Amino acid sequence: MAVKLRLKKMGAKGRPFYRIVASDSRSPRDGRFLDTVGTYNPIMKDAPVTVDEEKALYWLGNGAQPTDTVRSILSKQGIMKKFADSKKKTAKKAPKKESAKTESKKTTKKSEK
Repeated sequence: MAVKLRLKKMGAKGRPFYRIVASDSRSPRDGRFLDTVGTYNPIMKDAPVTVDEEKALYWLGNGAQPTDTVRSILSKQGIMKKFADSKKKTAKKAPKKESAKTESKKTTKKSEK
């Protein structure tokens, strides 16, 4: 199941209000969703955004793909930077495994001596 972080439209006609939700990519825009991550209100001055950082990082860590608008919102909140930094840290912690070819070459060189 491909999960996306996207906007779910709420509010009255002409007065949009959005929820940032994690949903299956096959479900409709305003359809079923898995989790609410935050809100976005473009009508108000300075477009207030509330995002639960832990939930956003959880879904991004589990492979959820944000839409362009949600990616922009998360970037402005600094969440995409934190996600990228956490990805780099986990990549550094994992030890590099040698490929089977290099291991077999090492063993053949030892046996030749």
